[in-house]
Amino acid sequence: MPGSPITRRRFLGSTGAALLLMISPTGQAAQTSMLAVRVWPARDYTRVTLESRSPVNFTHQTVRNPERLVVDLEGVELNDILQSLPSKISGQDPYIQLIRAGRNRPGVVRLVIELKAEVTPQVFTLAPVGEYGHRLVLDLYPVEPVDPLLALLEKISPEEAAAGGVSPPQRSDEAPRRAAAETPRKPEAPRQARLDERPTEPNPGRSSDDERVSRLITIAIDPGHGGEDPGAVGAAGSFEKHVTLSVGRRLKAKIDAQPNMRAMLTRDADYFVPLQQRVAKARRVQADLFVSIHADAFISPTARGSSVFVLSDKGASSTAARWLAQKENAADLIGGVNLGVKDDHLARTLLDLSQTASINDSLKVGKAVLGELGTINKLHKGQVEQASFAVLKAPDIPSILVETAFISNPEEEARLNDEAYQDHMAEAIMRGLKRYFAKNPPMAKSKLARLD
Repeated sequence: MPGSPITRRRFLGSTGAALLLMISPTGQAAQTSMLAVRVWPARDYTRVTLESRSPVNFTHQTVRNPERLVVDLEGVELNDILQSLPSKISGQDPYIQLIRAGRNRPGVVRLVIELKAEVTPQVFTLAPVGEYGHRLVLDLYPVEPVDPLLALLEKISPEEAAAGGVSPPQRSDEAPRRAAAETPRKPEAPRQARLDERPTEPNPGRSSDDERVSRLITIAIDPGHGGEDPGAVGAAGSFEKHVTLSVGRRLKAKIDAQPNMRAMLTRDADYFVPLQQRVAKARRVQADLFVSIHADAFISPTARGSSVFVLSDKGASSTAARWLAQKENAADLIGGVNLGVKDDHLARTLLDLSQTASINDSLKVGKAVLGELGTINKLHKGQVEQASFAVLKAPDIPSILVETAFISNPEEEARLNDEAYQDHMAEAIMRGLKRYFAKNPPMAKSKLARLD
C-alpha cells in the first residue's frame, strides 16, 4: 500500500536475535539503508556481514599501531542498525576488540574495526540469494592460519603419537609441554572394549577380517552448514546448523573416548565453512574417514527417516537424493564464498577421477552406519544412497553423509532437538564406525599426518 511502511525481519546470527527495521518507501532515495548486521566469531576467522537493500560502494584499508580495519560506505544511511554494531562484539571474539560506526563526511559512513591482533582481511560482496539481500562481507583471518593438524596433534599424548607414527609438534614454550606431560592420563578402557588388541585365546567365531588396529584412526566430522548458512529450517523454527553441531560434538567426544581413535571437527562453533575447506581440513590431517552430519528437509513434510549417502560419479540413486545434493551443493551461495580467491587444490581434487576405491570403501562404512541407525530410527531408504555431493569429493578419503532425520517433519524435528536422541544418534554412528574399522583396519602409514 503506497505510503505504508514495510517491515523486514532478519536473522542476526549467534545471538539468535532479530532486528525489526521500518523502511518507508518515501524515505531518502539517494541513500541505502542497512537491513541487518551479523557477526560470527570463531577461532578460524571472524565474519562481519552487512546486509542492504541495494549494492553498496565501499573502500577499505588497514591501519597499524594499533591494528584497525577501516571501511568507508558511500551513500549509506547511518541508521540504528549500524549504530548497534558495538553491541554485536563479545569479549570472546578472538580478533575484534570493538566496532564503531559514524559519519566521516557527507554521504559517507565509516566503520572502524579495532583489532586484537594483525589480520588478513577479505572484503567482498554477495548478490541476493534466498532470504538474503545484498551483502558486504568482511572476513578477518589471522595472519598465521589455524592449522587443524597442529590442533589435533596437541591433543594427542606422546605415547599415542608414537603408536600412530606421529612426531608431536615442536613448541618453543617448554612450560606448556611440561604441563601436558604431567597431566594424568585417563583410565585404561576395559580390555574387552578395545579394538586394537587381539583376544588372548583363539576365537573360532572371529572373522579373518578382524585385524589388529596398530595406529590411531583419524576421523573428520563435518557438522553441516553454520553461520550465514542455517541449513534447513523446521516448522517450529529449528535450524539444521544447530542440530548438526550438537550431534557432531557428541560424536567427537565418543570417538575421542576410544583408545585408538581421534576426531577433528571441520567447525566447532556457529560459523560458515566453505565446502572445499571442509574437505581440505580433512585432507590436511590425513583423515581415514570423513563423516558429514546433516538434518535436511524435503519438499514434503511427510518425508522421514535416517539416510546415509556416498558419492556417485554418475546419477543420483533416487529423486530425493538428487534434490538433496543440489540443495547442499548450493550452500556456498548462501553461506557466502569469496569467489575471487582461487583454490587450485580444490580443482585438482574435483578433477581426480580415480575415486573408485574410495567410493567402494565409503559404501562399506555407509552400510555399517546405516544398519546401526536403523536400531534407533526408521530408515528413509533400506540401502546406502549415492549422489554427487560436493563435500564428499575427496578422492583419497572414504566419505559418508549422514542424514540424521528430516527436520521438515514435525515429529522428527522434535526428536532432533532432544538431547537424549542426539546422543543416541551419535552413539549409533559410533557403533557403525567401529564395526567398519574392525573388519577394515586402515593400512599402516609412515605417519598418521604430515606437517608439510
